Amino acid sequence: MFSEMKKEIIEAGILLDRYELVSLTCGNLSVRMPTGEILVTPSGMMYEKMVEDDMIVMDIDGNVIEGTRKPSSDTPAILHIFRERPDINAVIHTHQPYATAVSLIPGLTEFRVCITALANAAGGNVPITPYSAAGSIDMGIDTVKYVGNGHAVILSQHGVMTVGKDLNQALYAAVYLEEAAKCYLAARAACVNGEIKQMSNAQIQQLVDVFQYYGQGTAKIPEDLVKRID
Repeated sequence: MFSEMKKEIIEAGILLDRYELVSLTCGNLSVRMPTGEILVTPSGMMYEKMVEDDMIVMDIDGNVIEGTRKPSSDTPAILHIFRERPDINAVIHTHQPYATAVSLIPGLTEFRVCITALANAAGGNVPITPYSAAGSIDMGIDTVKYVGNGHAVILSQHGVMTVGKDLNQALYAAVYLEEAAKCYLAARAACVNGEIKQMSNAQIQQLVDVFQYYGQGTAKIPEDLVKRID
């Protein structure tokens, strides 16, 4: 059941490892199918060693339809997101180090857009949620509470949750959030007072709007949309 999507999820998990967003068996990926079933990665298994039969298929209430493996320990949080946000069809959880490091800076409640890629992939500034333990439904509750129309939240002292209309959108958000976090932390380290350049709300919104024209099958970017905003 859902062989092609299972393959895509495993391939995405391998990409998370390649981009150093997960280590060994941490993190998880899940996808809601058009027919309502939820595909979840198994607990405690390396992505590069997973096969299709390792994936778990369940309903929205967590009843297993197919699969013999134990599902991710974060399944309660994952299912909460899918139940509360019918527009979300993919959830990725990582322990990516640089984005997580941003949550360790005292006083930060959001990671403001500092480079173009973050606005594009995450849909704007990324909220930093309160701490929640691994396996806790609080991870899902906080994601729903803070993510808004964006695609990512940073779980304080824990990791990252990204969401999307499909697996690619959630994957892009995770990868580019980490890229932005690397730039941000490098800049803070290089500045004597730790302050770095910020983008205005208007510049951030411009980037979000421009990204709607990204990729194949979309219209050409309107010239007025990319005029320089100081």
